[in-house]
Amino acid sequence: MTSTVSLKRSINEFKRPLIIAGPCSAESREQVLSTAQELKGIEGVQIFRAGLWKPRTRPETFEGVGEKGLAWLKEVKSETGLKVGTEVANSQHVELCLKSGIDVLWIGARTTTNPFAVQEIADSLKGVDIPVLIKNPINADISLWIGAIERMNKAGLNNLMAIHRGFSSSLDSKYRNRPLWKIPIELKHHYPELPIICDPSHICGQRSTIEDVCQKAMDIHMDGLMIETHIRPDKALSDAKQQLTPGQLFSLLQRLSYKNESSYDVNFERTLEILRDKIDIIDLDIIEALAQRMEVVEEIAKIKHEKNVSAFQQKRMDEILKQRVEKGVQFGLMKDYIQELFNLVHAESVKKQTDFFKTKKER
Repeated sequence: MTSTVSLKRSINEFKRPLIIAGPCSAESREQVLSTAQELKGIEGVQIFRAGLWKPRTRPETFEGVGEKGLAWLKEVKSETGLKVGTEVANSQHVELCLKSGIDVLWIGARTTTNPFAVQEIADSLKGVDIPVLIKNPINADISLWIGAIERMNKAGLNNLMAIHRGFSSSLDSKYRNRPLWKIPIELKHHYPELPIICDPSHICGQRSTIEDVCQKAMDIHMDGLMIETHIRPDKALSDAKQQLTPGQLFSLLQRLSYKNESSYDVNFERTLEILRDKIDIIDLDIIEALAQRMEVVEEIAKIKHEKNVSAFQQKRMDEILKQRVEKGVQFGLMKDYIQELFNLVHAESVKKQTDFFKTKKER
């Protein structure tokens, strides 16, 4: 995919890694200001976040305090010196935020799935120089994510960042939203200049795994973290299980190991090059094995066509997935990794067979 996006490294305005912290939702003036006062003393925290308009699945759940919360964020900015940010989902939200001096806006995962909503926000921001953070869509569709970035950029916005908050899935997982790290990595390949922030709170859905996800994000050199932090998380009106106290956030940030993108150590670079050469050889072996597998798949397609048997058999697929996962786990590989890999392999095998059937029918 050719990049049509012109960006400036907005991360340079902040110290890397950029830490964005604050409650999932602004609930009261006291809750917002108390949380912010504790966060201002934590080194690395540069932006205070709080949701004012909450796109909830069910209408009877807490949907945010709305416009009145803007005054609380203005107080946070004045009293702590922290920049403040909130989520916007339409042009009215944008207008209210700009009038109130909000420093950073972000587009939520539900909004990113809707090009009409993204375009409305982009149009309302024309001529405005403000950082806009774009969360990945709920479903694992990198094109939607890229499309949202492009819409913002075509409206004249080049102070953009992406937020990786994980992807919804029907598969069993220890995460609320599966991280699928390959997707933000692919986004980085398309737009190397685009800062990417990780949102471990929404990936995890619970406190116990947040630190591991934060460390993974730092290990792959993401530009920052957005971590939901609440003065009394157990009493939070939304997403209580995934929010940390300011004290817990401080301890977590102290324990993280921050990696450099490269090293000037010549011996390190030589060792790394040797190991990368080994990976190249292994990757070529994998590609050759996949090609051989597809040759066998074509033989299977011939036999199935002769016997008028369908290309897809659910029972066989379930057996393959179960066996491959068990074998992968024995070798120390993650269950989700093997499942995703063989789902892709099997999908391509079915396509190979159906293409063969189609060719025979056309003849």
